[in-house]
Amino acid sequence: MYSEFIIKKNEGMTCTNQTLKQLGTLQGVFGAEIDRISGNVLVSHTDEVNREQIKQELEKLGYFEETNNNEL
Repeated sequence: MYSEFIIKKNEGMTCTNQTLKQLGTLQGVFGAEIDRISGNVLVSHTDEVNREQIKQELEKLGYFEETNNNEL
């Protein structure tokens, strides 16, 4: 399964390969990639880890998911 995160871009802060390595330490994560232009992070994982756990790990690393304020 895949989980996609649109990372909020903080000034001077971009998601790095080190971040991907850290995500890879989570039980059940077997891959992650960054689209450096859009800021999206795509994480490949099993059901041993859920989207919320991955999101929490990203937050520990200082990356926060953008929220869509345009929802009706």
